[in-house]
Amino acid sequence: MADIGSLEPLATFCGKCDCGCPQLFVDESAPPERRVVITDDFGQKVEMSADQFASLVEEAKEGRLDAVASA
Repeated sequence: MADIGSLEPLATFCGKCDCGCPQLFVDESAPPERRVVITDDFGQKVEMSADQFASLVEEAKEGRLDAVASA
């Protein structure tokens, strides 16, 4: 598994500040079940498979996560 610092982010969420915004990475060297990596601004990370990430994206597209964004 690669060090996060050596990976290029696919997306940065917020990006309007210097607070260490959450980022999305794909670690091709990781096992398939841990290939998609999301970091937060506290240095934590979540690792998941591409299928799990696709499910998360689908939930967001269908509006099931909208309540979280407006909280």
